Amino acid sequence: MRIALAGNPNSGKTTMYNALTGRNERVGNWAGVTVDKKESSIRKGYFEGAEELIAVDLPGAYSMSPFTSEESITSSYVKNESPDAIINIVDATNLSRSLFFTTQLLELGIPMVIALNKSDITQKKKTEIDIRLLSERLGCPVIQTVSTSAGHEGLKQVVSKAAALKGCEQKAPYVQGDINLQNKAEVEAADRKRFAFVNSIVKEVEKRKVFTRDKNKQDKIDAVLTNKFVGIPIFAAVMFLVFYISQSTVGTWIADWLVGWIETFQGWAAGMVENANPFLQALLVDGIIGGVGAVVGFLPLVMVMYFLIALLEDCGYMARATVVLDPIFKRVGLSGKSVIPMVIGTGCAIPGIMSCRTIRNERERRATAMLTPFMPCGAKLPVIALFAGAFFADAAWVGPTMYLVGIVLIFLGALLVKKITGYKFRKSFFIIELPEYKVPSLKRATLSMLSRGKAYIVKAGTIILVCNTVVQIMQSFNWQFQVVEEGMENTSILASVASPFAVLLIPLGFGVWQLAAAAITGFIAKENVVGTLAVVYGLTNFIDTDKLALVGGGNEVAAVMGLTKVAALAYLMFNLFTPPCFAALGAMNSEMQDKKWLWGGIALQLGTGYSVAFLVYQIGTLITTGSLGAGFLPGLAAVLAMAGVLVVLSRKTQKTFGEKYSLHV
Repeated sequence: MRIALAGNPNSGKTTMYNALTGRNERVGNWAGVTVDKKESSIRKGYFEGAEELIAVDLPGAYSMSPFTSEESITSSYVKNESPDAIINIVDATNLSRSLFFTTQLLELGIPMVIALNKSDITQKKKTEIDIRLLSERLGCPVIQTVSTSAGHEGLKQVVSKAAALKGCEQKAPYVQGDINLQNKAEVEAADRKRFAFVNSIVKEVEKRKVFTRDKNKQDKIDAVLTNKFVGIPIFAAVMFLVFYISQSTVGTWIADWLVGWIETFQGWAAGMVENANPFLQALLVDGIIGGVGAVVGFLPLVMVMYFLIALLEDCGYMARATVVLDPIFKRVGLSGKSVIPMVIGTGCAIPGIMSCRTIRNERERRATAMLTPFMPCGAKLPVIALFAGAFFADAAWVGPTMYLVGIVLIFLGALLVKKITGYKFRKSFFIIELPEYKVPSLKRATLSMLSRGKAYIVKAGTIILVCNTVVQIMQSFNWQFQVVEEGMENTSILASVASPFAVLLIPLGFGVWQLAAAAITGFIAKENVVGTLAVVYGLTNFIDTDKLALVGGGNEVAAVMGLTKVAALAYLMFNLFTPPCFAALGAMNSEMQDKKWLWGGIALQLGTGYSVAFLVYQIGTLITTGSLGAGFLPGLAAVLAMAGVLVVLSRKTQKTFGEKYSLHV
């Protein structure tokens, strides 16, 4: 039996799904957290009987007449897949808004139970809801629930009621009209009837204390956090604190402890294969354990950041950040809704890109999907941490600066897309629900952190493991499949493949095959940059504080790589701001649904990463040495050529895009 969980965004729908199934799907205090349907069996403790119950978590929706692609998923599933029953999660703290969607679900004729969620909050606010009368007026069972409490009795009751309704026919207690109406006038007339019906019910069943003239604590806090003058500095300070804690204090302390265990294991493994074939010994100790261990060593930094961001999402702050940034984003052709994918993208670009489907405007959605990967994700944190420790003495400014540069590039990229598409700015309104502030759940934040950390480890144990193994083999053999002697690594298969690309990178300050090889493997997964550098330079302990001298300056690693600080900064930015991993590109393709936009986005990302690295290296070298770096003229020619292509593209497409998108602001 399939039971669909449907409701408005931020109603507690996914939290209830996690409680019923034991899963740990992402939850958050904003729309766009669930962007696709998810299915899992309901645990036996919530119902009786032998039949398996499948819960289907649908994306949040305000209407069965979809305006966004995520609402389309919900509407299509409920109408076409015919679930056996529906649990409609209704936010008890906002009854009038939630019941509009409820009336549309009732008209489908599918057996339905209403879970009146967040009932604990209504009790604290002294709000009374007549459950019996509400059930009578809607013609279906209504049960109070608290989805944040897995043991709440209401969860068992709502599942049991839904299971008992299988095969029953649901009849709406009123005639509101066909939800499949296409005529705009008829749709508006039907919606007015629904609103009138909902308002009449709310007046009958709900009694609450309303203080319309008084500002509560939430209003006073919002007045500060969403202020156009102080809101942005506060947001910058909050994000700086997140990255400082994760990368320079707590995260680093835990990483040092983990590195000690990795080194101990690596030493033990080296002793076990001491008498083995030198190639196999290097493959196991340096390629597999060293390469993967180098990536896993940065796991604490990633997980601490995940934990802190989960706390910010759960307490309700992130929704305020979108309000603060909305006026700025509008000026570059985006909106406050574009902030949500970019914040999610700091964890992983893939769910960040997928959450773009909450944006109604097609041009804005595609532009956001294209630009979201400029925000450094968790996979890029090891690269940032490595170069910050090896070349900049673990300076606290390195991490936040990379995120600041990412934001600047998003704005510049948005302006460029705006210019190419001929978008004309028009005043528009940004509407978003501001959830109530609450003390964030340490349990949910921990589960979120562990879930993301698990995905990180799985990637290290699969993609990165395979990639590092392949890199080690390619570096160990030449094209005649003869073992490359020490000191002759430039004759290896890896060197011959990476060398042509290295020539293109000379104007950026890192035109050697080892660095080119690491950058290439980074397109498979950004963590591979760290693992590949460990393999090609033989620095299998390079995250050791003594080896890298993370405390003393990292001079040894800088000497091994042969990079100046300016070149290291350019290499770091090149890897951060060129196209993301292949999986993220696949997500871009899915959300854009247009090959021209996809290839245009990849070209923009590649051109941006190359240009930024070129400018950082050449200008930095000029400032520090008084002369330009090697390959300045060829690099300048390449950057100007890319700029010329954009100018031509702008002229050819501006008229077409302008006519198409100016009408959809």
